[in-house]
Amino acid sequence: MNNNLFYKTFVVILMLTFTVNYHIKAVEQENNNLPVDFNINIIPWQEVKDIIPNKTKFTIIDFETGLSFNVQRRAGKSHADVQPLTKRDTQTMKEIYNNSWSWNRRAIIVKINNQLIAASMHGMPHGAGALNNGFPGHFCVHFIGSKTHKSGKEDLSHKIMILKSGNMLNDYLTKVNPKELIQIFAVGINQEDDYLLDLTLTQSENQQEFNKLVEDITRIDINEMELESQIRKNDLLVNIPVIVKITTKENRIVKKTIQFTIQKTGLTDRWLINRDSLYEEFNGRE
Repeated sequence: MNNNLFYKTFVVILMLTFTVNYHIKAVEQENNNLPVDFNINIIPWQEVKDIIPNKTKFTIIDFETGLSFNVQRRAGKSHADVQPLTKRDTQTMKEIYNNSWSWNRRAIIVKINNQLIAASMHGMPHGAGALNNGFPGHFCVHFIGSKTHKSGKEDLSHKIMILKSGNMLNDYLTKVNPKELIQIFAVGINQEDDYLLDLTLTQSENQQEFNKLVEDITRIDINEMELESQIRKNDLLVNIPVIVKITTKENRIVKKTIQFTIQKTGLTDRWLINRDSLYEEFNGRE
């Protein structure tokens, strides 16, 4: 091989090597920017707390809007107490909550080291904060098995949002009993989650009227629910009286007994709350 041919071959090989390496780096960078290429894992808090030890920085992605912001875990034994990293991150978080801080839980995805973990957050600054981020305190991020500081128990609202972000909510609802379904319905009301509400209710021609009625309710608290010892194995329809406290947008409080009609089409189907019956109960006399 003469020198001229050798030089041309060398240049071609060099260009091919550069092109391949550039392509690999581009793919790696693309994967970092598009986390949807990875599986979203539901990982217990006992494992997650070692994945994100204190002072760890990671990214939160809101499940519904797709908006993301960066945070740092600052504390927390039963769940993660975190703070937005910068004022820009605080602004994005507040945008997720329609520019108003709220205790409402939201389904989120935690991105750490190219790993996606299903989680839930609320949007209310509280307690202490140490970063120059314009965020007056910290907020809480829960994973499956996390507990609240006050109760020392797993919060159902956070659990539902974790299952939602982990795409396991439908599977979970196939296993719940009528009493649990009513509690999940209350979570849907309190978290203003129309998607969750629809998963707990039957379809109806009066769906729009029902939605308008529900929009006036800001919170529903279950004070007492009849035990389910009356439910037999082969039942396809049950009625459960529930004493509830309803708070409206006008801060009016109504205490009443609601008769929940819970049904399923077949023995292997899952329970659903009859929407029409519930509409009549909510719309009835106090």
